[in-house]
Amino acid sequence: MGQGFFVTGTDTGIGKTLVAAALLRRWRELGWRVGAMKPVASGCRPTPEGLRNADAESLRAECTLPLPYARINTYAFEPPIAPHIAAAEAGEEIRLAPLVERCRQLSSECDRFVVEGVGGWCVPLGDALTTVDLARELACPVIVVVGLRLGCLNHALLTVESIRHCGLTMAGWVANTADPACERQAALVATLERRWGCAPLGRIPWLEDPSSQHAAVHLSNLP
Repeated sequence: MGQGFFVTGTDTGIGKTLVAAALLRRWRELGWRVGAMKPVASGCRPTPEGLRNADAESLRAECTLPLPYARINTYAFEPPIAPHIAAAEAGEEIRLAPLVERCRQLSSECDRFVVEGVGGWCVPLGDALTTVDLARELACPVIVVVGLRLGCLNHALLTVESIRHCGLTMAGWVANTADPACERQAALVATLERRWGCAPLGRIPWLEDPSSQHAAVHLSNLP
């Protein structure tokens, strides 16, 4: 059985997909079979084949398995809004059972795979369901992407506190420069290193071309 990792972040738009794709690229370079899931996505665009999400397609491009799009992105919604609102407007209910089953199937086919969450750590998926419940059900170690920008320490510390409170393991964290104007970035990273007792898996600077290829070279420690 392959090892999966749940990739979450300190907020929306802080580089989860970039980091997840970079991890897939590095593992692929080691000769491993890799796969991915972006189970829930909003902000999808209509295509002749159905709704498609750019993040899910980026992950799919890094997979060694020829996965059909639906296995990567099960729940796709067009409006760029919170997924539980988008699901309600579409008359759909996000259910965990099919996502868990697809994760198990992926585990049997891969050496390494990622499951990328939507938004931050505790995004509602339904009236009584959040991404925390999804992560619990999948029971994968969690990789936290910390978007380096003003306010990130509070978001990062609260995220990891919740992960540990849920009984899940933090497999590592990645510091990604989400705002090139963010000051004292080295001090921010050092603060989290002291608090968590571990160095980041990588520290990604601001990239003018934020591709997985350019990000992967900054991942110095692979889980």
